[in-house]
Amino acid sequence: MKYLLPLLLFIALSVFLAIGLKLNPREIPSPLIDKPAPAFNLPVLATPEQRLSQADFKGKVWLLNVWASWCVSCREEHPLLIELAKQNKVLLVGLNYKDEAQAANAWLGKHGNPYNVSVMDADGRVGIDYGVYGVPETFVIDKRGVVRYKHTGPVQPGELENIFLPLIEKLEAESA
Repeated sequence: MKYLLPLLLFIALSVFLAIGLKLNPREIPSPLIDKPAPAFNLPVLATPEQRLSQADFKGKVWLLNVWASWCVSCREEHPLLIELAKQNKVLLVGLNYKDEAQAANAWLGKHGNPYNVSVMDADGRVGIDYGVYGVPETFVIDKRGVVRYKHTGPVQPGELENIFLPLIEKLEAESA
């Protein structure tokens, strides 16, 4: 019996380790999936006197892409967002996270602006509501304003083709 207990503990730990090794570290579960997108009312980056809320996008499928001028990984996904914007398949909303407006506008001027609109979350409170771990993160939100998918880290071409675009097409086909 004194040898059986350590053996059983070793087997149990081995099973948990094997399960953990098969998990994708980029897939961070979000409690927001299939729940209404958190409310916000933020100034528009290009025109701070104008404000937008998530309610302004009801009836449309949209992507909320959390980005910042100081974000190195945002540079990696940015060309892909530019190409996505050219396809005009989805409303692309930027959430400029914990950034200075001047730096963000300069960054978009230098690298191109894929966003239909970008709002400023200077203090990061909206990011907290969305459960942002870090930038970039991208959320797919349906016509009813419900979060349907969350992606942590830079979007890769294969993910755009195999996850985002099929989901967007499916959600566009649904009634509001």
